[in-house]
Amino acid sequence: MPRDQVALVFSQQAGACARLGSPLYGALLERVARDIKEEGPCAAVLEGYEDTGHADALPLRMMGAVHALVLTGRAPELAEHYPSAGGVFDPEHPDAGWPAFRAAVAAEPDWVRDWLERPPQTNEVGRASLLLAGLLYAVPTAALPVRLFELGSSAGLNLRAEQFRYQAPSFSWGNPDSPVRLDPVWRGDPPGWLTEGARRHQTLRIVERRGCDITPLDPLSPDGALALRAYVWPDQSDRTRRLEGALRIAAKVPATVGAAGAAQFLSGVELEPGTLTVVWHSVMRQYVPEAEWAAVERELDRLAAASGPDTGFAHIAFEPRVVGELHRFALSVRLGREPEECLAFAAPHGLPAWSPGQD
Repeated sequence: MPRDQVALVFSQQAGACARLGSPLYGALLERVARDIKEEGPCAAVLEGYEDTGHADALPLRMMGAVHALVLTGRAPELAEHYPSAGGVFDPEHPDAGWPAFRAAVAAEPDWVRDWLERPPQTNEVGRASLLLAGLLYAVPTAALPVRLFELGSSAGLNLRAEQFRYQAPSFSWGNPDSPVRLDPVWRGDPPGWLTEGARRHQTLRIVERRGCDITPLDPLSPDGALALRAYVWPDQSDRTRRLEGALRIAAKVPATVGAAGAAQFLSGVELEPGTLTVVWHSVMRQYVPEAEWAAVERELDRLAAASGPDTGFAHIAFEPRVVGELHRFALSVRLGREPEECLAFAAPHGLPAWSPGQD
């Protein structure tokens, strides 16, 4: 892409961040876009990445790199403007941190360029609210053991979803003392299928937790935890608190995430009698090439065809899709050989959700 096109990609991401509740990133990304046009330090560090596609999320890679500088103490002046590092964001002066941001990029170009090679991995814990809702819908009886398999797991934090607390004004489920509290999980009154599922399943019995990712992160390692923290937008304190709680749970509840593509991973999954095998994923489909996803769908069809009365299978997805003329993040569930059902829509980071027709 020409330099002006790269700048446009950053400007578009600025608008998206502002709409999604990060005025800090909205302001800083607009200044980055301007700096690219003016051939400043941001343009220099991005040299060679002009042909990166939109799906590669180059702006978020760069913002994660700089956030990591802040979190490791390498950009103390910028840290004064990042709430995630104890700083203060002033909404009256949203780009007050720009001089320090620009200086950090100029001072640490090798660090930033190294992080540009990494795919952004937020492992958004808020999306567990949709995955867990789908699971409450899918499990027929409380005693049935669940085998949980996740595609695009990142660090596998959402493989521990039943360990979180879920709340809304007229709804609650999960351990009230959990370090992860998702609130509000629903806009207005939750639907009957969710309240009935919560009533039917006071707890869930998860007997296997496995996932895959092309570049998995270890949430128990310093580098893995830093990456997870760096990709959370620094002025979104609720997301930061959810992540910190999920990291504490990950230290106590084991899960395995292997380095593999989604189709390869699923090819090794078989159903087991007397259990419900669940495959789920959230906001990862867009990063999978079409040929790879076609192979994933063949594996999902294979598992669905093998299901039966004593050998359960469910496919749960929270993914963006076009609904009519609207772009929606939708929860869908497919039970065994039954057709897929769209149960809910939600904000991109998962909170809150609402029923179709509540728009």
